[in-house]
Amino acid sequence: MLPVRFAADPVGAAALLAAVAGGVCLGTVSGLVPGLHANTLALLLAATAGSVPGPRLYVGVAMLAAGVTHTFLDVVPALALGVPDPAMAAGALPSHRLVIEGRGREALRLSALGSAGAVVLAVPLAVPVTLVMLRIYPFVTANLALVLGAIAALLVLSEPSWGRRLGATASLGASGALGLVTLDVPASGVLPVADVLVPLFSGLFGAPVLLAAIEGEGVPPQADAAVTTPRRTVGLLATVGTLCGAVVGYLPGVSSAVAATLALGLTTQRGPRAFVVTTSGVNTATAVFALFALVTFGDPRTGVLVALDRANVPIVLPALLSAVAIAAVVAAMLVPLLGDRYLDTVGRLDPAKLSVAVLAGLVGLSALFAGPLGVGMFAAATVVGHLPPATGCRRATLMGVLLVPLAL
Repeated sequence: MLPVRFAADPVGAAALLAAVAGGVCLGTVSGLVPGLHANTLALLLAATAGSVPGPRLYVGVAMLAAGVTHTFLDVVPALALGVPDPAMAAGALPSHRLVIEGRGREALRLSALGSAGAVVLAVPLAVPVTLVMLRIYPFVTANLALVLGAIAALLVLSEPSWGRRLGATASLGASGALGLVTLDVPASGVLPVADVLVPLFSGLFGAPVLLAAIEGEGVPPQADAAVTTPRRTVGLLATVGTLCGAVVGYLPGVSSAVAATLALGLTTQRGPRAFVVTTSGVNTATAVFALFALVTFGDPRTGVLVALDRANVPIVLPALLSAVAIAAVVAAMLVPLLGDRYLDTVGRLDPAKLSVAVLAGLVGLSALFAGPLGVGMFAAATVVGHLPPATGCRRATLMGVLLVPLAL
């Protein structure tokens, strides 16, 4: 049952919609700010949930709406600045090539289609997928190291030459070693929520691109927004992303970033447009399937759901799914609306000054969420992040920062 009857309790319905609207606003902010992600905002909201007036369910609705909105909008800074959210990191740099080619507006719409398609597919698929996962869950978790090892091997072997495969192996190993050393470090920053992923992913994927962009020409003028990928292909790619998101949505400790890496390996020959659709689909689908996993297994699988659990939010599935649906519709419209303006604004700015300013912002965020150790992590990750361009392999191999620690 929904927490309110819309006809009998218009005040309650308005409060629920207001919570969704607030979550959409939070998700928009986190999605558009380079280096920030929805998990952090959700955990901050959980820490202050006791002071928020009204039922805890409304707090949970706002958190979930923020998380879903973020999965749509985090593609914007990834395209315009090359600074991805962890879940978008696998496909951010390939999709950045579309911006360089003047196809950034098309990329935005492809991302919105991938995320929207994931919501449309994930909700009806959630029940049968949950039933399947109930059967295979013990086997998959018992062999999780083999599954992750297969994903890593797929990334290496899909490189086109042995030289690049050696580079991919070095990149996986170095980023994996970085993850082993840093992921469990008890870092703490100014805020009550610590997050070492902010400095790690900002350094691995964002800083090398920004440093290279200092001497670049910035974002070129963008062409029309026409989507050149056939609808059937978009649907197929969104389905691949949805299924990959389903896999990790039920696995503890395995994030959507890992699922995006798997999807990248499966679509590596299809080009940057495929990366955009698939990784966007993964990102959004994981949020939906993880909600059903929480209901089924009782354990939160994502940072947003961890925040729901900490805030003692009652799991009223119809209300939470309504928040997902409403947020998805609004966010799908916001991606081209705000994304086009974002690209135009970035294109008018001096690339050197912009890159330095964003780098300074990433250092600040690293300190804010992980303290002085976070700044050190950012520096170390930046060094490791230069391996792929130096060896010619794909930057997705830097996902070893999660793959290796999870496998071990």
